[in-house]
Amino acid sequence: MISFNRVTKQYGRQVLFVDATFQINPGERAGLVGPNGSGKTTLFRMIVGEEHPEEGDVTVPKKLSIGYFRQEADAMSGRSVLEEAIAGSGRLGDLHHELAALEHALSDPERMDEMETILERFGEVQHEYQQRGGYELESRAKEVLQGLGFEDAVIDGDVGALSGGWKMRVAMAKVLLGRPDVLLMDEPTNHLDIESILWLEGFLKGYPGTLLITCHDRDFLNRVVTKIVEVDGGELVTYSGNYEFYERERALRETQREAAWGRQQAMLAKEQRFIERFSTHASKAAQVQSRVKKLEKIETIELPKRRKAVAFDFRRAPRSGDDVAALKGVTKRYGARTVYDGFDFLIRRGERWCVMGKNGAGKTTLLKMVAGALAPDAGTVRLGASLKMGYFAQQALELLDPDLTVWEQIQQDFPLESVGALRSLLGAFQFSGDDVDKAIRFLSGGEKTRLVMARMLFDPPNFLVLDEPTNHLDLATKEMLVSSLHDFDGTMLFVSHDRFFLRGMANRVLELQPDEGGGPHLYPGTYEEYVQRSGHEAPGVHA
Repeated sequence: MISFNRVTKQYGRQVLFVDATFQINPGERAGLVGPNGSGKTTLFRMIVGEEHPEEGDVTVPKKLSIGYFRQEADAMSGRSVLEEAIAGSGRLGDLHHELAALEHALSDPERMDEMETILERFGEVQHEYQQRGGYELESRAKEVLQGLGFEDAVIDGDVGALSGGWKMRVAMAKVLLGRPDVLLMDEPTNHLDIESILWLEGFLKGYPGTLLITCHDRDFLNRVVTKIVEVDGGELVTYSGNYEFYERERALRETQREAAWGRQQAMLAKEQRFIERFSTHASKAAQVQSRVKKLEKIETIELPKRRKAVAFDFRRAPRSGDDVAALKGVTKRYGARTVYDGFDFLIRRGERWCVMGKNGAGKTTLLKMVAGALAPDAGTVRLGASLKMGYFAQQALELLDPDLTVWEQIQQDFPLESVGALRSLLGAFQFSGDDVDKAIRFLSGGEKTRLVMARMLFDPPNFLVLDEPTNHLDLATKEMLVSSLHDFDGTMLFVSHDRFFLRGMANRVLELQPDEGGGPHLYPGTYEEYVQRSGHEAPGVHA
């Protein structure tokens, strides 16, 4: 059992926890929720001993093994992806590599005089390795890596050649392979596609240990966790249920607390009127004093803190022509791999196409060709009349000026707009107070994404091409984005691994399965209808 007892923690003037108390019991799967900067990562760091509370106690049993997946990956090079995953998998990984070293030593003629010692140690290591299930380690490692989206050729390849996002997946594989008693996972879905997210859901639902996880994917939380711990204004508040239950219960508690606050305010006002009316009456002095003392002892109820995303009334996009984009006979290859071969695709005004497909299926390639950032090898891509395109990709974050603050950037982009309109815009994307004075170079990936989306949607295009627009966005911002775009009367083409966004936005589905043959499949309906009709939430992943 891990417990926090009256924990207080602060950084300078920023108070994260005040007398915070909670516990997580063996086998529980708990989701940790709260706004960015509320202290979720700090809580993880206190559990593993990297941070300590100013007051109170954090109790972690000494023999408890803890695996911690965090938002930054260690340097990786010099090994294959498989060996790197095994090497970082805790005690079992250490035994695996010691056994390999001992096997090499046994065949070394220059170490014949040490053979008796080496054999003895080999027997000890081999016994522990077998007891811990080590001889299945390599096959388990491959299963985990494949579940996280690695192809066999990459698994055997150099880990140093991977991008940062793929190295994060290797870091996750290490933690999962270690089979610790407690799994701490800080935003594991940020670097995964929908296929890998669905695999991870299944893995964690069957995990025998304890899980504490932060996640901005509400579907994931609904399916995986059975308890929610909310970081709320310095407190840790526990809800026994998944995220959906937490939302309902939190709203109910807020309503009940507001009602109790109203009743108490009415009672206090009544008592105060009596005191003021009869404070000068000698005959009522005893009653007045009694009521004064009664008021002094009352513990006043505070109004609940409501954390609602700020709504923003985005302007209406100009009308485009009926045919927005037309692809005719498009072919695209990468070396020997053919992604598109004579592909025809028409996007009409008002359609919202989500593009589904495994890694390498050509989702981003399609968006790039439509946006004009990549030319097809053959065929044509034609855009319609009166089109104003907004293209969001992760590279768009690099277009921000790192030397400016958030406020300076937005003023530079819209110099003729009023201060009030710009502050409302930034508030809708969770930039308020001192946040607007942050230098862009110090913003997190999620903050940069929010700023780029704010700039794009303030003067909205009539054709949005969005590549993973919800990456790193918290739940409140996603809800605001879906709510704002719900009435968007333009056209959309997008890729997303967030099922809440897919359900809220898509009215057409393009499924890419180049390795399965038969070409792309077009579903003229919503994402929910696609799931019902196809029997899966993503290509190749069956419900």
